[in-house]
Amino acid sequence: MSQDYAALASVDHQDGGDVTAPLLTRLAAEAAGTFIIVLGILATSTFAALVNASGLAVALVAGALLAGSYAAFGRVSGGHFNPAVTLGSTLAGRSSWGDLLPYWLAQFVGAAVSAVVVWAMIPHGYGTAIQAGENSVVVARAANGFGAHSPVAVLSGGQIEFSLVAALLVEVIAAAVLVGIFLAVTRRATGTPRTAAAGVLGVTFAGLFLVASPITNAGLNPARSLAANLFADSSALWGQYWLFFVAPVVGAALAALFARAFGTAGVAPAGVVIEEIEETYEIVPTPEDVTVNDAADAVVADAAVADDAAGSGAPDGEVAPPQGSTPEKPQA
Repeated sequence: MSQDYAALASVDHQDGGDVTAPLLTRLAAEAAGTFIIVLGILATSTFAALVNASGLAVALVAGALLAGSYAAFGRVSGGHFNPAVTLGSTLAGRSSWGDLLPYWLAQFVGAAVSAVVVWAMIPHGYGTAIQAGENSVVVARAANGFGAHSPVAVLSGGQIEFSLVAALLVEVIAAAVLVGIFLAVTRRATGTPRTAAAGVLGVTFAGLFLVASPITNAGLNPARSLAANLFADSSALWGQYWLFFVAPVVGAALAALFARAFGTAGVAPAGVVIEEIEETYEIVPTPEDVTVNDAADAVVADAAVADDAAGSGAPDGEVAPPQGSTPEKPQA
């Protein structure tokens, strides 16, 4: 067996997580990871006034929780936690089309539960104390928007706002970069350790979050955007949600097409590749292996003959008769 074949057999299949995990287990992992990440984003945004937290704090929390969730659940489900990442992984050949909708459902459920938890944690009178109004309005402050609902427009009193085009561009590009880096660092051929991949994804998400925050409040994840709108009573916010679903999906598709075009898409699991190799080719020793093995066998055989001769007292080059036998006497 050649060294390349042996190395292939020992590679950890990181592309799709643990391929032996049942679907329900993978869905639970996706829901849990999405819940953790979105909970951190919504809670930090909601209670930012209490600790004077800024957009940097939200981005760092989001990145850290993404890294932790991927390190914890990536081996089980692939560590998507984002409908855009799941679509990109599917288009790139990493995931099964049959898992797409179940993964999406699990991610949206995890995000929605996080919104309910944050809403339930808000103390009575908190919204009034920070001059935000009802608790639902407080949670909706983490919602994504453009135009009059962009963060800059809110801070400037409507004097400055980002247009639909600006919001669409930043969300598509940010999602494409996030999905593209995910496909690159989790590709088995790169040999990136899972913990290192988690750190790269966390830093990337935090950086993209900072870039998009002033423009759209950083969507990058349709499940996260839906969760922030869950308790919003503003029809305008719901009317803008389409962008924060469509833009990440488009960005994910672009990243997957790029990965396929330039060879950074995933490959089949190691076990599948090995089975295909064994079915197609007969693994035979190379001529070098035959030569070395034959020479070694010859040396061992010669040594055994010499040991037998020495132990029996026979002259060099002669083999002693077996034990228990009587040597024949020479005839006169």
